[in-house]
Amino acid sequence: WLWQPINFKRPQLDLQRGRDWSYLSATNQLSLNTLNGRRKVDFVCKGFDQYLDQTKWKFGSLKMLQLRGKWYIHLSATTAIPEFEAEQAVHVVGIDRGLRFLAACYDEKGKSILFSGQKILRKRRKYKKLRAELQAKGTKSAKRRLKKIGQRENRWISDVNHRLTKTLIDHYGSNTIYALEDLTDVRFATEKSPKDQRYEIVSWAFYQFEEFLTYKANLNSSAVVKVPAKYTSQRCPKCGRIHKDNRDHELHLYTCDKCGYKSNDDRLAAMNIQLLGTLYRSGEEAPQFNKQASVE
Repeated sequence: WLWQPINFKRPQLDLQRGRDWSYLSATNQLSLNTLNGRRKVDFVCKGFDQYLDQTKWKFGSLKMLQLRGKWYIHLSATTAIPEFEAEQAVHVVGIDRGLRFLAACYDEKGKSILFSGQKILRKRRKYKKLRAELQAKGTKSAKRRLKKIGQRENRWISDVNHRLTKTLIDHYGSNTIYALEDLTDVRFATEKSPKDQRYEIVSWAFYQFEEFLTYKANLNSSAVVKVPAKYTSQRCPKCGRIHKDNRDHELHLYTCDKCGYKSNDDRLAAMNIQLLGTLYRSGEEAPQFNKQASVE
């Protein structure tokens, strides 16, 4: 095989703006530098026309790649956005991320929105079962299909996170603080979870959700802040009592043993996260819950 010419299945190239490519706004075309000189080509840009406004966006390098007989371009564009000030926030939304609910939201008006993750879990288990069957075969065709399945699942996860974050941005509008739990160094207790559910628990793209929400919020005059995750699922939002045993994991119910307040545990976490976001807006740099200061 060393004597055979090298063929690239997915040819691609990087083009430098100004030297290798340019955008012609008058004709809405790309001018590309080729071996046969400059060529003007038409392109399809559904849903991204706003980024072609050169008065707002500055273009960078361009990557071209071929896939299934068609050419695609990846264009980098940057813009300057005003720095967000916490004091100008109109809304403060607490978001608890999970699998039973991909996002449990609670705002300053006391309204809750829960985005169910049950359909997502069923589809992920379907992928998991199919992957196990192909791995058991171990053939070359099975390995090729495994690779395709992995890429398809990753694209599907990205699409779910994109649509979910866009829904949140459209619903709450501009001048909003989105408070998320800081999941850095947080380890999910997989040994306490059923063996057939461990894969779903540890492999969802929570960080990707955070990244998508952050850049969408920045473009919409809003901001994402991360608050400590400690005690957000153990604290009663009414009386401030922090007690671990008040949460029933099987029923997904929190019942305060002091004041009797009851709520869904995911919603309760979003309420506490929203409170930390409100403290951040009021000027507290690092708001957090302290068990010693809780009401006993």
